[in-house]
Formats: sequence, C-alpha cells, structure tokens
Amino acid sequence: MAPRAFWTGYLKLSLVTCPVAMTPATSTSEKVRFHTLNAKTGNRVVSRYVDAVTGQPVDEGNEVKGYPRGEDDFVLLEDDELAAVNLESTRTIDIEMFVPADGLEWIWYDKPHYLVPNDAVGEEAFSVIRDAMETTKMVGISRLVLYRRERAVMLEPRDRGIVLWTLRYGDEVRDPADYFGNIRDGKIDPDLLKLVTKLIEERTAPWTPEMVGDPVQAALLDLIAAKTKGRKRPARAKPRAAAPPSNVINIVDALKNSIASAGKSKRR
Repeated sequence: MAPRAFWTGYLKLSLVTCPVAMTPATSTSEKVRFHTLNAKTGNRVVSRYVDAVTGQPVDEGNEVKGYPRGEDDFVLLEDDELAAVNLESTRTIDIEMFVPADGLEWIWYDKPHYLVPNDAVGEEAFSVIRDAMETTKMVGISRLVLYRRERAVMLEPRDRGIVLWTLRYGDEVRDPADYFGNIRDGKIDPDLLKLVTKLIEERTAPWTPEMVGDPVQAALLDLIAAKTKGRKRPARAKPRAAAPPSNVINIVDALKNSIASAGKSKRR
C-alpha cells in the first residue's frame, strides 16, 4: 500500500495546471531507532535547551535564531523576519525552464520524490507534460518550499509518473578540481588495462537491491529479538586483522591472482 502523500499542490507549465501529490521516494522508517533512557529508572530522557552561560533552561518563547559575527556576538533574527525572506512557492511547482536530461550531473541530486496526478481530471495534463519531457529528453527546473527551505527542484519522467529531485545549493558542491587536479595524467599500460577490464567482466552481475542490504540493521534486529526472548545472543567471533600490505607490489601478479580468484568464485 502506497504511503499517504506528504505534500499536495499544483504542477504548472505556462497556462497548463494540474493538481499533484508528492511522496518521498525513499524511507528510513524501517531503520532501528533507539530512545535514550535513564539507566537507574528506565524512564526516557528529555532534551532541553539551556543557556550556555547561566546553565538555566530556556523557555521556548525566548528561543531566537542568531547568526555569528564574532566571538559571543550574534545578529538576532526573529521568526517573522526569517519568514519574510521565503518565497511563496509553497503549493505550486511552476516549471520555469528545461535542460537536457544528461546535462545535470548526479552530484547535484539531493532527495528524490514521487510526483503523481491528484485527480482524474488533471491526469491528462500531467501525462502530456511527462511524455513531452520524455520525448524531448529534457528535465524541468523549478523552485519549491520543502522541509522549511526553498529549494531548486528537477522533474524527470519515470514510468507513468515523475520523479522530483531536490537539488543541492550551489555552495554545497565542492569543485572537483581542488581534489583531482593533482592526480597525474599519465598513459596507462595497455596490458594492465586489459587485466583490469577482465577483472571487471568477471565481477559483473545484474543489479539487485540485495547488493545494498544493511548487515548492521539485520544484526541489531537479531540482537533485539534475542534480548526480547530473554536469551543472550551468541557472541560473534572477532574479525582477524588483515595482514599489512607489502611495500613492493607487483601489480601484474596481483591482477592475475585476482582474476583467477574471481573465476573460481564464479564457478562455485
């Protein structure tokens, strides 16, 4: 059963408008979460803001945002002042422009959401916008207030719906040249390239969600189930420390041994 939409509004392209509903495409609700308890009483611990100087609790009505401009010196901003700088794009996704689908690098993608028509009357307009983007290999760019901040968003067609990605801000993506610029651009030995290509072929398999399973989550659930039943979970053997690598590595021999090992594993 699909979860309830967490946002409803309108998708707009020029004079074409249709009601839509949006739901996050990913979820962490199944993750194991813990509460902090008082070990002596078993009661939950409650978090409160306290004054860093006096140590006294601060009432919620006295909490304000502060921008640091020096040591222990802040510019105070009230909630209504912060609200005044937000734009009004809270309920309408107005597609302002389109860019080639392959022109936006993945590093700008933040959080995906599923966007669907919210009534039968608007389904045709929704489908036309979706199919037009698919036909032209374009994605839409808009702005929207989500998670209490205005964000640039990208809309891309997928199956019979649209995936809306929130995009990272320009100052959040670091310039790769600062990190990759010092890597030497030398020629690669063709024989080594063939060996690595062979190794990749040996380890190639169709994608499945099981490839990104969470073993820690499974172990936590196992531990919780064991303690719920009043039994101790068998202790796991400690992993042995890996032998330190040799300072001298024959990369050809290492690759050949890797390929041979991969071939044996595949046959098994």
